[in-house]
Amino acid sequence: MPITKDGYEFYIVWSFCWRICRAYPLNELKRNILMNWTIGTIAGLCALTALPALACPDWEAEPYSGQVDLHAGFTPDPYVRNVTAGGSTNMVNCFNGGFAGFVADRPDFDLFWSGSSSQLTIAVESNVDTILLINAPDGSWHYSDDYRGTNPAIVFNKPREGLYDVWVGSYDSANFAPGQLFITELGW
Repeated sequence: MPITKDGYEFYIVWSFCWRICRAYPLNELKRNILMNWTIGTIAGLCALTALPALACPDWEAEPYSGQVDLHAGFTPDPYVRNVTAGGSTNMVNCFNGGFAGFVADRPDFDLFWSGSSSQLTIAVESNVDTILLINAPDGSWHYSDDYRGTNPAIVFNKPREGLYDVWVGSYDSANFAPGQLFITELGW
């Protein structure tokens, strides 16, 4: 018969403790201490394994600063959008530590791209040192820092049609700075 504590049945714990209690003659007090200690230990270990994963950029989330549908040959070129650089998600904890800086958990902006073009550049200009993170339509992640001075840019040659999730970050989790996001087919 399983032990029930707080509505949970601990078959494995009962089996483990029953074997110990049968193998070693224990009085009732020692048996209760062993059972409670084992249940508490296993429950604690289970709680540790149920902790949420460290926060990383979520490409499926709604963007903070909106979205746009652009088709090859769009005008005016460049398309410009005001954004806020920064966030509390430390990218060192994501992508096997390959990227540095802080971004928001959700994208800052979503670009839905269609048509055929030789290149598409997504860039940021700001008065602070910013970073750029993009999840491309094929699921690949692209990172840029200091493309032009301390401003990042990512160039996609023959860009794929689909959704580009864009994050604009900074190197200080407490530093949220204004910036401008540029999307262009022209040379950058």
